[in-house]
Amino acid sequence: MILISHRGNMTGPQPEEENSPEYITKALKKYDVEVDVWYVKGKWYLGHDHPLYPVDFEFLKQKGLWCHAKNIDSLYELIQSDPEVNCFWHQEDDTTLTSLGFLWTYPGKKLTPKSIAVMPEKKKFKNIDIAYGICTDFPDSYEEAST
Repeated sequence: MILISHRGNMTGPQPEEENSPEYITKALKKYDVEVDVWYVKGKWYLGHDHPLYPVDFEFLKQKGLWCHAKNIDSLYELIQSDPEVNCFWHQEDDTTLTSLGFLWTYPGKKLTPKSIAVMPEKKKFKNIDIAYGICTDFPDSYEEAST
């Protein structure tokens, strides 16, 4: 099972650092990372509620990134620009399909061997062990528990 750092967090939410390129780069040294991506007026940004940190497209192509498109333009451009970029868009759907065929699964919903269990700390999943991965603000805790 893979561990995915939510917005670069490793030991819990850090709103002042989340989605910053430096924070993401640090987390990528240990884990895959979910990032919030915006495409606005021909430019790429990271940021949860709004485009905050400018990045170039090469940054988004890094192995291990799970790009959460925050606007329709970012989803379209991610899909059009590189078929190997793993991206998705969702709000509160039970599950959504990523561009690489994984099931990004809302907290507490049914899992499959291709599922990413999102934020299990918010709502417990049944049979979490069958999931392909976990996306969490606390990947260090999961890593410590498995050793």
